Amino acid sequence: MLDDETRNRLAESLYEALQTNDPIDRLTEAHDMTTEDAYAIQSNLVDRRLQDGASLVGHKIGLTSTAIRDQLGVPEPDFGRLLDTMFIDGRKIPGDELIEPRIEPEIGFMIGEDLEPPVSSLDVLAATEFVVPVLEVIDSRVRDWDIRIQDTIADNASSALYLTGETRSAVDGIDLSLEGLKLYRNGELEASGVGAAVLDHPARAVAWLANTLDDLDETLEAGQFILSGSVTPAVDIESGDVFTAEFASIGTVTVTVE
Repeated sequence: MLDDETRNRLAESLYEALQTNDPIDRLTEAHDMTTEDAYAIQSNLVDRRLQDGASLVGHKIGLTSTAIRDQLGVPEPDFGRLLDTMFIDGRKIPGDELIEPRIEPEIGFMIGEDLEPPVSSLDVLAATEFVVPVLEVIDSRVRDWDIRIQDTIADNASSALYLTGETRSAVDGIDLSLEGLKLYRNGELEASGVGAAVLDHPARAVAWLANTLDDLDETLEAGQFILSGSVTPAVDIESGDVFTAEFASIGTVTVTVE
């Protein structure tokens, strides 16, 4: 395990990369990091952003699909903290504020009740106030996405920005594992998938998060918003692109890349 001074220094390097859009070499290239190290660095990084005035509004879950894990070469899911400053208000992605962004269509969960572990997917559904369609923009402060699982965890699960659709759907009567999704780029079909791509059921991903947080003495609380993970592999974005995530029953969300 790394000492506190090293963890602080690595968090500072990620924070500077975030502020300057100047990527760094992966942390694991020079350091033998554990997952515990990585989450400690993530917490340190997020604390710096909270000190800048951001507020914690929930969590994001990453690497929930086999396709995403294969794409990035990592073996298991991870999570990051969701901040209010990450929300896109205006349906436009500020491309000049990012390094190497990618986009992911997801199902977002608004938690209506505290979730006390052990948590099952049924517990998650019972505690869910509503779900919404989401487009998440991920980005890596590590150069060329050359990451290991510890690198992406430390980098707040490679988070960047997100926006939601306007439709709020109750989960009663919807099988989210069968929820179909079509992702369009500039009117052309770019990718498609179903909710089962997210750990077999998006609610199962949220349950995984709740149980994992318990190991860190944290709890999913009422009022938190959770991004459950991408239904498709991440898609690179370019200036001028228009993306639309069209879900079968929970709605649609569209964004333009500036």
